[in-house]
Amino acid sequence: MTKAEIVARIVAETGLEKQTVSIIVESLMSTMEKSMIAGNEIFLRGFGSFILKKRAQKKGRNITKGTTVDIPAHFIPAFKPCKGFVEEVKSKVKVK
Repeated sequence: MTKAEIVARIVAETGLEKQTVSIIVESLMSTMEKSMIAGNEIFLRGFGSFILKKRAQKKGRNITKGTTVDIPAHFIPAFKPCKGFVEEVKSKVKVK
């Protein structure tokens, strides 16, 4: 599902104007992004959490030069769904 499809579905369900919904969705995404960049995690009860996972320092290889490269420790954004959401997906989505 794309952002445009999300906007269209919200418009259909709420009756709000497409432009208004688009601004709200963009604002939500921007706020979440800025919050995570600032080091905050986001918890949406009944849906899941957008968390920051720490990746440890490790050695990598530059295969074009054949050298070893140190990759420093860093954080990455991740999503952790709530248990109810996971169970719903397991019970309703069929393996293809």
